[in-house]
Amino acid sequence: MYSTIAGTGRYLPERVLSNHDLEKIVDTTDEWIRERTGIERRHIAAPGETTADLAEKAARRAMEAAGVTPAEIDFLVVGTTTPDVVFPNVGCLVQERLGIAGCAAFSVEAACSGFIYALSVADRFVATGKSRCALVIGAETLSRITDWNDRTTCVLFGDGAGAVVLKPAAEPGIISTHLAADGGYKDLLYHPYGPSRQRDPERDVEGPFIQMKGNEVFKVAVKTLQGIVDVALKANGMDQSAVNWLIPHQANLRIIQATAKRLGLSMERVICTLQDHGNTSAASVPMALDVAVRDGRIRRGDTLLLEAFGGGLTWGACLLRY
Repeated sequence: MYSTIAGTGRYLPERVLSNHDLEKIVDTTDEWIRERTGIERRHIAAPGETTADLAEKAARRAMEAAGVTPAEIDFLVVGTTTPDVVFPNVGCLVQERLGIAGCAAFSVEAACSGFIYALSVADRFVATGKSRCALVIGAETLSRITDWNDRTTCVLFGDGAGAVVLKPAAEPGIISTHLAADGGYKDLLYHPYGPSRQRDPERDVEGPFIQMKGNEVFKVAVKTLQGIVDVALKANGMDQSAVNWLIPHQANLRIIQATAKRLGLSMERVICTLQDHGNTSAASVPMALDVAVRDGRIRRGDTLLLEAFGGGLTWGACLLRY
């Protein structure tokens, strides 16, 4: 038995923050942001709008696309770095809003790789018969942990949520998932504080925001993503030419271009939403997938390669037939 994607959905907050808007906040320019990152605009959650709010709306759209009701969902997992509260986890919050009771509901924290990690877990439950209808979500409100006075990071991030519904199938579906991490790189991209390591304003110079060493992250990202792509293809005896679409984590256009080059894919075969969404961490891959499914680029039978890279450092890939 395999798992297959039965439906996709996404949700973006209403507020759009353009590069020109950022020019009024920090010392930057639209041209600089586009040249360095490829980003033109990003969506920002409204005051009081939480990760669970975004996740619920994306989930309902994925369920509608799959033609399933809340009563059919028997497994729910959310990839997120920005939960509403420490606990209950976002999975439980979304479960309650959907009116589901009794099934497993939890969150996975692997930064920008969170959706790939969550998808891998759900795939195993469906493929082994433990779940008949799994809901997988990637959702973030990164604007809440972004320093809007730091021009090197505030231009990158946005908010949003994407979701998929997995159901059993006799044919793949998800062909394989591949996960990796290296905590030795933990100081390249991180958030410095949390419930058990709280900030002392008199001692700690770092603010409670995302910290990133951009050049170092770029180098490691390109290397590790190329490696995980090779692993996914070789594990299934597939050639690069078998991939119809690359759906990468939407972090930086130059990283995406380097990965596409490694695969021998033109950028016309890469789903890129970076310009409109910015880096939405765990939400970026499922949102990009939903965009391409709904605009007709991705069709049933296409072979897709999903990949992501994030703080931890974590990375992963998923090879699937849509």
